[in-house]
Amino acid sequence: MTNEKTRTGFRAIGCGYLLSTFAAVFINISLSSKTRPGKGFSFSFPIEVKNVRLGIHSSDSGVYDKDGRFVASKFEEIFAKHAHTHRDALTSKELKELLKANREPNDCKGGILAFGEWKVLYNLCKDKSGLLHKEIVRAVYDGSLFEQLEKQRSSKTP
Repeated sequence: MTNEKTRTGFRAIGCGYLLSTFAAVFINISLSSKTRPGKGFSFSFPIEVKNVRLGIHSSDSGVYDKDGRFVASKFEEIFAKHAHTHRDALTSKELKELLKANREPNDCKGGILAFGEWKVLYNLCKDKSGLLHKEIVRAVYDGSLFEQLEKQRSSKTP
């Protein structure tokens, strides 16, 4: 996946031009060398999606294991431990608690990456009450969220 595809994808789900451009540059620069081991430098910073598991960073939720497999118990743990207000949704405050609980000591880079991922998700997908629902988070992990958001956005466009 190239920088341009990432930017176009963010635009398709309703992100503004500036956020889409920033996200594309940041994501592709961060993941390109990790997902293309031994393939050398490229100015387009492509991501090899088949190797995206190699981009797992520290201070994350642990929902994917080191081999990129979904761990259902870790997913459920997010809501069991942090969804205090609503059993199947996170508030902004609960999301901050989750990020703090997952942050490894002295892990600035992983903490920033986790914060960015979750805050973008929260801002894009929270409902009118400020809740990030469990099915939305599940859709991130199963890979269906971006298609859902694009369909929602295109169905609203005249």
